[in-house]
Amino acid sequence: MPAIWIIAVILVIAIAGYFLARGRALASADADPRKMHSLPSYYGTNAAMAAAGPALLILLAWLIAQPLLINNSLTQYLPADIIGDAGETSLAMADVNRIAGGLDLAVAEGAMTAEAAKNLTVETTDVRAELAAVGVALGSDVDAATLALAQRYRGATALGDILKAVVVIGLSLVGAGVAYAMTNKDFRARRYVESAVKLILIAAASVAILTTVGIVLSLVFNTIEFFRLFPATDFFFGTRWEPSFSGRGGNSDLGFLPLIWGTLFISLIALIVAVPIGLFAAIYLSEYASPRVRSIAKPLIEVLAGVPTIVYGLFALLTVGPLLLSAFGANGSFHLGWMSGGTAAMTAGLVMGFMLIPFVSSLSDDIINSVPQAMRDGSLGLGATQSETVRQVILPAALPGIVGAILLAASRAIGETMIVVMGAGAAASLSMNPFDAMTTVTAKIVSQLTGDGEFNSPETLVAFALGMTLFVITLALNILALYIVRKYREQYE
Repeated sequence: MPAIWIIAVILVIAIAGYFLARGRALASADADPRKMHSLPSYYGTNAAMAAAGPALLILLAWLIAQPLLINNSLTQYLPADIIGDAGETSLAMADVNRIAGGLDLAVAEGAMTAEAAKNLTVETTDVRAELAAVGVALGSDVDAATLALAQRYRGATALGDILKAVVVIGLSLVGAGVAYAMTNKDFRARRYVESAVKLILIAAASVAILTTVGIVLSLVFNTIEFFRLFPATDFFFGTRWEPSFSGRGGNSDLGFLPLIWGTLFISLIALIVAVPIGLFAAIYLSEYASPRVRSIAKPLIEVLAGVPTIVYGLFALLTVGPLLLSAFGANGSFHLGWMSGGTAAMTAGLVMGFMLIPFVSSLSDDIINSVPQAMRDGSLGLGATQSETVRQVILPAALPGIVGAILLAASRAIGETMIVVMGAGAAASLSMNPFDAMTTVTAKIVSQLTGDGEFNSPETLVAFALGMTLFVITLALNILALYIVRKYREQYE
């Protein structure tokens, strides 16, 4: 039974439990809610939550655990030379899963019967052609051992699905039945419901923490494996980035310095563009613009934040890059010869700066508006002009918050990928010339994980080391920004 059907059955049981428990509670109190410990809706809600809550949790755990357990149980049937290699084992099981999915699809579409799928053999049928007929493409021919494993996988999955439906629906019925049996006018239903809601809120609040822990752990383990294969000193202090995918490690130079230099250099250009424009826009909107102008200009500026980064990348590649080349190239308007191609750090930095303008503008605008009006009134009452009030009173008061906004924008710039990939080029260099092609940490993470690289080679695992290093840098910036903003808010709230 598909999971969506199981969920539908659980919801039906929960709804039925709600009305049955509510009716039982009212009946025990002679239909007088004043004789009941809790409101009638609490009794129904308690039964509905007892029917749906544990059942849905078990269903979620089952959906996650079943494929893992089946894969682990079938791995032992692979050839010994494949089992010894984690990458080969993963690829072999991926083929098994694809074939099993193709057989299920063929049965669902009526291309073959369930019995035929169970008894299918490579000696009598071209399995690859059979699966291609229902839209399942395989990269190679299917051998007898792989087909047998796929059929085992289908059988184990079918048995697991049956058990899943029986256990989950049975648990839902048991939960509804127990809650119904406990229901009477003296039952403290409100306490149980509020405790359950509190647990749900705690679980929701824990999602962000658990997600962060999962991200960190996934990076840490692969980073440790990378440093086991590649010297840490060569990574952190190397000045050359020349990975070689030949020979599983070859003679690769995986120096981190050119990448972090490109990241910080492009981010600096972006901040030089975004901070003055965004800050001046915020000052104008908060202190000088009329309500009508503000109501129009502020949403228009914030539209920039909703533009996909791939669009900014195309803008950098097709518009900004050629424009800079026509001005600063050897054949450009100024005949300076500073720029040899449309992809350069300046191209990516300018476009990234445009993208960051609404971040700086919106955050700074909110911070400036939170400065107490009494400070403005006091300055103007002492004879200061509006510009003097802005320069000598408002900006100093809002400075901690503005610095926090800039640091948040900087962390956003450091993590940008698509604009860099399309606008800055792919050359890892330590050049000081902003019109040279450069690359960043995020761009190299994408390039190292693109393709069919094996996850047991330094050239692939280096992406996790890069990600971990970048994670630490952006986390430090975010912590610093939040500390400054929090200190500011404590001062003026």
